[in-house]
Amino acid sequence: MPTSSCQIRVRYAETDKMGIAYYANYFVWFEVARCELLRSLGGRYRDLEANGVLLPVVEAQCSYRAPARYDDDLDVVTTGSMRSRARVAFQYEVRRHADQSLLAVGHTVHAATDPSGRLRRVPADLQAILT
Repeated sequence: MPTSSCQIRVRYAETDKMGIAYYANYFVWFEVARCELLRSLGGRYRDLEANGVLLPVVEAQCSYRAPARYDDDLDVVTTGSMRSRARVAFQYEVRRHADQSLLAVGHTVHAATDPSGRLRRVPADLQAILT
């Protein structure tokens, strides 16, 4: 299964009063890392959308193990896979770069749709890079 790693620095605006990253930001980081995985494999979300393929999230989950804090450098490791002919899945690990502590794990599942929201098959080129 294809895997990539993306570095993200926790910005002040992403933290609460205690300097801890707000939980919902992990899903934003997942999206950044997912786009970088596709880019590293020669694909781009922009190209999928230009060809009439959308990948809305139909399932998202995150388990938090330890807090990310303001100014931490994070490594978000992403792995992609085919779930079915019409769905793809991505798994994520968020680690603090300095000590590789595991901060969170999660996954997202995406359905392939046309612009009107009708299910369609995952395009062959995306299937090829995720298998």
